[in-house]
Amino acid sequence: MTAPNIETIVSLAKRRGFVYPSSEIYGGLGSAWDYGPLGVELCNNVKQAWWRWMVYERDDIEGLDSSIILNRLVWKYSGHEDTFSDPLVDCRECKTRLRADKLNDGKCPNCGSTDLTEPRPFNLMFRTHVGAASEEDDSSLVYLRPETAQGIFINFNNVLTTSRRKLPFGVAQLGKSFRNEVTPGNFIFRTREFEQMEMEYFVRPGEDEKVHQEWIDQCSQWFLELGIAGENLRLYEQPKEELAHYAKRTVDVQYRFFPEREDAEKQWDELMGIANRTDFDLRTHSKKPEDAEGKRLNPDSTEDLSYFDEATKERFYPYVIEPAAGVNRTVLAVLMDAYTEKTNDKGETRVILKLHPALAPIKAAVLPLAKNKPEIVALAKSIKRSLQPVLRAVYDDTGGIGKLYARQDEIGTPFCVTVDHQSLEDNEVTVRDRDTWEQERVKVVELEGYLLKRLNK
Repeated sequence: MTAPNIETIVSLAKRRGFVYPSSEIYGGLGSAWDYGPLGVELCNNVKQAWWRWMVYERDDIEGLDSSIILNRLVWKYSGHEDTFSDPLVDCRECKTRLRADKLNDGKCPNCGSTDLTEPRPFNLMFRTHVGAASEEDDSSLVYLRPETAQGIFINFNNVLTTSRRKLPFGVAQLGKSFRNEVTPGNFIFRTREFEQMEMEYFVRPGEDEKVHQEWIDQCSQWFLELGIAGENLRLYEQPKEELAHYAKRTVDVQYRFFPEREDAEKQWDELMGIANRTDFDLRTHSKKPEDAEGKRLNPDSTEDLSYFDEATKERFYPYVIEPAAGVNRTVLAVLMDAYTEKTNDKGETRVILKLHPALAPIKAAVLPLAKNKPEIVALAKSIKRSLQPVLRAVYDDTGGIGKLYARQDEIGTPFCVTVDHQSLEDNEVTVRDRDTWEQERVKVVELEGYLLKRLNK
């Protein structure tokens, strides 16, 4: 079948409780979304899969959860106050404000006018104030963090001291970030509030290029292991003119988010970025480094974030390799890639969300064949309760068995467990596979082990 576009996923997401427009009863808020009962489970499963892969399955990564609001000086010395901006223009005809770098032909996409103002920078950080000082008091100004990475860099010494790590090692973090995007959109692809999965891997200078390539390869493989088709993934080497000021090299893992676009190159966009940030961050947050003229880079810092190698007796600033992905975009890619349609024996087209079992919001749905027979209902509810401690299971009797199967297929539930009249006699249930629609009789006492084995394949 033709790959679904984002609009298809938007319809499914609201209909089945993955994602809702935020503040909808008051007319909504542009590019703000709330994750419903299934959406929050899917997001949690994505985050857990990332954390397990990044932290638990390795022996060189620690975890961290830093504050969303940091000292303003963090963003001064990271460069965000001066450089974290988009170039904006205003259309003098329709008064629309636009990003200059998105105007391919120099025309306003709203009215077609070419009468535009000169570009000017617009800082993307959300401003707020702390304490009882008035908003006019500049000393109270702080920002909501635009990335989680800086919280890791400023805690480098803390993690190093308490975990007693030696290079190379990494620090992983999951958390919300905020960017006052001028032109957000495309559902959850670009929003002003989003959640990041970032890891900063600290290495010796000179080892950075080899380690960078290793992380590029590993990150690409991780998305394949989530069940995303390789044909919808590619690596994009950022050219020098696109690199961030701190980056030596950056490679993006891109996904085909926009298959409906005629221009093949415009079908792709970033899913994860893997950057070699050099030693920029640790240097700029340290009290000792000087520029070429001997001027202190950071007179406000109280700490030196260099690393002392006991084996070689050298002191230096580690280079940093940063794989960074958004939870929102990963969820969108997973939903798009899992979306399939299948025709049943009656000629009806059914949506099947072929999510990886580890990501599926619900692992098993327990369904009574006859909801008006108390013995069947009681057994079905008992089975659901027995499964709940080990996997996410639900009970549903709000329709005929065909509709119940279709509903679970559409939300990605790998297995349906049907309790019927025969179950009361032989204590067996029918387990139906989401992807193949094949059915198998399984003894109730063996059901938990059977499902766990199938889910962990």
